[in-house]
This record gives sequence, C-alpha cells and structure tokens, in this order.
Amino acid sequence: MQWQALSDVFHAVLFMGGLGLLLSLLLAIANRRLWVFEDPRIDQVEEMLPHANCGACGTAGCRPFAEALVRGDLNPALCTVNPPDENLRIARFLGVEAVHVERRVARLACAGGIHVARMRAHYEGIGSCRAAALVGGGPKRCAWGCLGLADCETVCDFDAISMNGFGLPVVDAERCTACGDCVEVCPKDLFSLEPVSHRLWVACRNRLDGDEAEADCEVACTACERCVKDSPEGLIEIRDHLAVIDYRKNRLASPVAVQRCPTGAIVWLDQVKGSIRGREAKPIVRREPLPLEPLALGSGEEARGHRDAM
Repeated sequence: MQWQALSDVFHAVLFMGGLGLLLSLLLAIANRRLWVFEDPRIDQVEEMLPHANCGACGTAGCRPFAEALVRGDLNPALCTVNPPDENLRIARFLGVEAVHVERRVARLACAGGIHVARMRAHYEGIGSCRAAALVGGGPKRCAWGCLGLADCETVCDFDAISMNGFGLPVVDAERCTACGDCVEVCPKDLFSLEPVSHRLWVACRNRLDGDEAEADCEVACTACERCVKDSPEGLIEIRDHLAVIDYRKNRLASPVAVQRCPTGAIVWLDQVKGSIRGREAKPIVRREPLPLEPLALGSGEEARGHRDAM
C-alpha cells in the first residue's frame, strides 16, 4: 500500500510537471507568433509628458499621446500642460518640427451672478448644478443661466476654476489646460474652449428678447443689434435673440463692438485688465443678492414650460 501511494504521488507530479512544460511551450510559441514590436521611444516620450491624463491633447491620456507622437500623427505642442520648452525637447528628441499651436482656455458664457440675475425659487438639495438642473431647470429665472453650485470647480484637476462671491465660476487662464472637463460637466452648456485670440466675447446664452431677457438678468443680451451695427459686416449677427460672433472673421474684431452694449453682455477680454464692458453699459453697484422674485404662473416662458409639461 505504501509503494502504491508513492507511485500515485510520482505519477501526479510527473503529470503536473509535463502539463506545466507543455503550457510553457505553448506560451512561448504564442509569444513569438503574436509578439508586436513597440518602439522603445514611446516609454521615453511618456516620461517627458506630465502624466496628467487630462485629454487636452485629444487623446485618452499621456500614453496614447506618446504613441501618437512617435507615430508622427500628432505634434508635441498639443500638450497644453507641459511647459513649452519641454514640448520643444520632445520635438527635438523625435526629430520633428516644433509647430506653434494657439493656446485655448475655458470660457463661461454667463455673467449673471446672484447680484444681477433673479431667482424664481430657493433650491435645497444636493449641492450640484446637475442635480439642481433636474428640478425644473434650476432655481434661476433665466433658463440658460449658470446655477453656481460649482460642479466645474469640483471637476477641475488643475485648480483653474474658483467661485466668486456672486456664485459664478472664474477661470484662471494661466492654470487652464483646456482639458474640457468643465465643458462636459456643465448642465447648461455654458463653457467652451476658445483660442486666446478670441477676445470679443458674448457672456450670455439667454434666448429671450429685449425686456424679457433683461427682466430675468440685468446683464443679459437684449438683441438690440448695436454691436452688429458697430462692427464690420458679418462679424456679429443676431441669432435667436442673441448676439453671435463669427470667429472666422476674428481679425476684424475690436473693442468698438462692445462700447454701446447697454447691459455689458458683450465684452472685450484684455490680457492685462481682464473683461472690459462698454462705456454705455449700466454700472453694476449692487453687491448683495437680488430678492427672490418668482414668475407668476401663466405668463412668459415659465407658463409655456408648464403647459408643455402638462
């Protein structure tokens, strides 16, 4: 019996050893047959990248970007997180030309803080713009206005967005990498990534006309057409009661277009002074929130929305 047990153990060990050897042989054959060459420069280029994996370059992360750079599909200048001299180093390493790519930053198409934009309700719930937007579009009377609950600030990994005292996000252009996270998270689609040369800017998305728009927000575009008349033909047009800039003609833009805007909805973005309103824009002196003024049911946009819901 003892010899039989030892024989069984020996055969089991022999079988498992043979099976392991066979599987190792199969893996070696598969590795040889299925092996794909990977350029060793990919690892070197990846080490020169910031490892932010922000997606600003248009790829899913730094590794795919390094692969695209080595293939020659993309240029190092597309990395907006790296310092320019580091991108130049990558270009020299790969033997490619360091092309110029205009820097982009995130911009908010709303200036309706709580001191100029009226509220129709007091929101109490999850502290998120996306959550508030699910409740009748949010507490603001302007259906297109920023809800001010800081989803964009929370999602920004580069600390480029902070909330000011009026419940509006402020973008630090020096920190912004144009990763697009704020664009994706905003339930009102108020953020966009703009080249820094786009200095003429409409800080509004309100689609109501004239007095209706201004009744909801004191800095809303009222479609008065003054900016259109004061600009070269075709640079600005009124579309759905809102001024729209044709950036294909950006070379024609100048601060003249903002001077007669009565609400300051269209601004000129100066690299030093920041956002500049026109000389005829009504000054904003209020610093406290506007009182709650619900719309009367049965009038205006709220009534139309109520009827549609029914």
